[in-house]
Amino acid sequence: MQLIDREHKIEHPSLVATIGFFDGVHTGHRFLIDQVKQEAEKAGLPSAVITFPVHPRKVLQKDYQPALLCGYDEKIERLATTGIDYCVSLDFTKEISELSAWQFMQRILKDKLSVNTLVIGYDHRFGHNREDGFRDYEQYGREIDMNVIEALPLPGADHVSSSRIRKLLAEGHIRKAAKLLSYNYTISGKIVEGFKVGRTIGFPTANIQVWETYKVIPAFGVYAVYVHVDNKKYDGMLYIGKRPTLHNGDNISVEVNLFDFDGDLYNKSLTTEFIDFVRPDEKFSNIDTLKEQIGKDKDAVINVILNYKKLNP
Repeated sequence: MQLIDREHKIEHPSLVATIGFFDGVHTGHRFLIDQVKQEAEKAGLPSAVITFPVHPRKVLQKDYQPALLCGYDEKIERLATTGIDYCVSLDFTKEISELSAWQFMQRILKDKLSVNTLVIGYDHRFGHNREDGFRDYEQYGREIDMNVIEALPLPGADHVSSSRIRKLLAEGHIRKAAKLLSYNYTISGKIVEGFKVGRTIGFPTANIQVWETYKVIPAFGVYAVYVHVDNKKYDGMLYIGKRPTLHNGDNISVEVNLFDFDGDLYNKSLTTEFIDFVRPDEKFSNIDTLKEQIGKDKDAVINVILNYKKLNP
């Protein structure tokens, strides 16, 4: 996949394209992109996804705090796995937001990006105030000599959307979210100095400062995870919560205990890949009770990962 942005110009005169924010690049997005690729093959033209580096609503409302399944760099990496020819990263501006759908199709898609065929997600709307629908887009396409095709929805009874996946993660339904995403959810960050309580009770943890400000953090609790660091993968146990037993206040901790790891992680970058939810966060009466529970948690995590490996060799 070739990235087209301010620094990289497009080489082909015409494209078969679709447009959207594509947060998470989930199975619904992939089904849409497959249709774009099919139409591109029929037309003998390259395929493209047009997306935005910043959430459009964030551009229009500076104080808006989007909840995202992936940051921009991760989104580009996910899109690259779809087999699309081009990813056009379009800066969404206030001026673009004020264009009608017709103006956007003419000035941006046709004149600037040379879109020959536009494949529109079956429930997608664009243009000022999202006033128009597919029949309008079809008519505008005829007026400016652009083919406009309405994509088919993903078949099956399971509704797939970025908002539904966010909700599943917020409720701790990790496997359901992974099914809709088509991959295991991840968070990445830098290891920073923590409270160092874990090492005193036999479970040293690495405290993660998440890179992406708006990344969705799953429900509070304990998780079975893979940890990717220095090009190696380790089994691990991750905790998200406010450490109520230790009176941590309102500070949310994201900390991971790597199995079979001996070394210094401080200041390193790592990625945690969520395998499954083990238990919700809980306040214990004392440190000894907490230590006993963490031992049980580790046993549970080991079993979860072993079963996952059997199903995903």
